[in-house]
Amino acid sequence: MSVVRRLTRFLDPYIVLLLGTVGLAALLPASGPAAGAVDGAATGFIGLLFFLYGARLSTREALDGLRRWRLHLAVLAATFAVFPLLGLAARGLVPWLITDELYDGLLFLCLVPSTVQSSIAMTSLARGNVPAAIAAGSFSSVLGVLLTPLLAAVLIGSSGGFSADSLLAICGQLLLPFLLGQLLRRWIGGFVRRHRRVLSLVDRGSILVVVYAAFSQGMNAGVWQEASWRRLLALFGVEVLLLAALLLLTAWVARRLRLPREDRIVVVLAGSQKSLAAGLPMASVIFQGQAALAVLPLMMFHQMQLIVCAYLAKRWSDDPEGPEETDSASRSAPA
Repeated sequence: MSVVRRLTRFLDPYIVLLLGTVGLAALLPASGPAAGAVDGAATGFIGLLFFLYGARLSTREALDGLRRWRLHLAVLAATFAVFPLLGLAARGLVPWLITDELYDGLLFLCLVPSTVQSSIAMTSLARGNVPAAIAAGSFSSVLGVLLTPLLAAVLIGSSGGFSADSLLAICGQLLLPFLLGQLLRRWIGGFVRRHRRVLSLVDRGSILVVVYAAFSQGMNAGVWQEASWRRLLALFGVEVLLLAALLLLTAWVARRLRLPREDRIVVVLAGSQKSLAAGLPMASVIFQGQAALAVLPLMMFHQMQLIVCAYLAKRWSDDPEGPEETDSASRSAPA
């Protein structure tokens, strides 16, 4: 029984649901009219998710968050500068370690904005600056709607199938619902904030639907014949190094900026994580039929970051020094 309890401490039930969704898509992929219905449901869930984000973020929170400009610059630099540079450096791993298709997915992972829900949850657990985490995640998501597809156009190019229509589709799926939520926040913002659990359920549920849709497309297109177990293990190793590098770098930058403990926690947690909720719909538009292989690196990284960051947040909740101990904690954290 003690072994089971130890495993459940590090194995999030949601990760089991994600893996189960992938297994369901492998055994029973949506095809024909059912595929169209699943794709429509995925689009609707993601639009609802960003609508709720917009309805929840108040102007006061945004202004309070903007005052922490060094914190936000550090998070945005890690998300949209350091991550892409490391992704470009990984090009040297092709083709001897990972395939071109998996590399496109790895590079796309490096272009995706930071998380909102998990950054807030981890920051709260670690006793960090929760309002700043809300602002940082929201700013990153909104900027990512524009920056991620533009960076994908420049760095991934035609191999990703990017076009002006892709940018318009992404803005329609993510940015417009967010802006609509902001416009209606005055009337529905209080209701949304009082029912945060609903937002969490929509967040996680939307990811499951999009994962099922993407992997169903991959099964129908036969893309899994292009990825061997050796390549996937190699990709996992590369992502372990990527996450460790960002955790160490963000902790070092936060110390150099002489930020208070609560803000250092936000920089490390928000600057090292990537949003599955924002990345999946973008990938389905940009990569289309190759979306399953393209989102695989993001899914692997998402599960890894949940486990490692939850472990670090729990340590920091009991440690008054917070992320000063990231160097040793990240080396001992499970991957």
